[in-house]
Amino acid sequence: MSEPRFAFGDNWRSFLQTLDEDRIAQADASLTSLLKLDRALDRPLRGKTFLDLGSGSGLFSLAAYRLGADVLSIDFDPECVACTEVLRDRYGDGQNRWQIRHGSVLDSQLMESLGRFDVVYSWGVLHHTGDMRRAIELAVDRVDQQGVLAIAIYNDQGGGSRRWLTIKRIYHRLPGPLRPVWVVAVASWYELKFAVARLLRGKNPLPFSDWRQKKRDRGMSAWHDWVDWIGGLPFEVAKPETILVPLAAQGLSLVNLTTVGNGWGCNEYVLRRLPGGV
Repeated sequence: MSEPRFAFGDNWRSFLQTLDEDRIAQADASLTSLLKLDRALDRPLRGKTFLDLGSGSGLFSLAAYRLGADVLSIDFDPECVACTEVLRDRYGDGQNRWQIRHGSVLDSQLMESLGRFDVVYSWGVLHHTGDMRRAIELAVDRVDQQGVLAIAIYNDQGGGSRRWLTIKRIYHRLPGPLRPVWVVAVASWYELKFAVARLLRGKNPLPFSDWRQKKRDRGMSAWHDWVDWIGGLPFEVAKPETILVPLAAQGLSLVNLTTVGNGWGCNEYVLRRLPGGV
């Protein structure tokens, strides 16, 4: 039996209520850093095409757009499509540089119809499709010659990942009104563990510095990230080598890599298609 699917769009719609210029600027900076763009340029993605697979709130489609790219945003969840449209309507300049479509990365005909892009971006999405390997393959196919693939995939913690899968399944078995209670309970337990760890390292045990860092990292919200993490199904994980080795065989070369070590969260991969690559 297939896993239940988390209502990502509902969570992102709530997140948009917290969105301000500071969060948008942090998303711009995060994307600039991830892709190793020239910070001296006003719009370093000017003239580039950018495919956002699983646009979610639309925040990083907006960041790419503000950095000068021609953007195509795609999401499977109609509510995510609606969130992305809200940001385009709010911040777009009406010059048709930002297109939005409803669809799935696993729809091979749709993906083939899109053509190829200078940047294919999918942060924390492909492991939620129900077929991560196939989703990565189809994403890679959209990368143009000398183009860039930027993806973030949940780290494989072994037993830890299996425990998180259980936590997520419990979330979906609960009635709707009890789900926020479950999020608070799980998040509080982990925040307590983090506080003890900070205290043992001689640091302030309160979480506010970590929450501010999360906002600085990607313009995100600690609460909405907890909801996404605890409820997010389907759920797959991978070790870095299981992502990198197949991509290297397809003619992609590593540009940037950030891992969480043995911890939980997403490993970030940025690779460039070499001239003559598949």
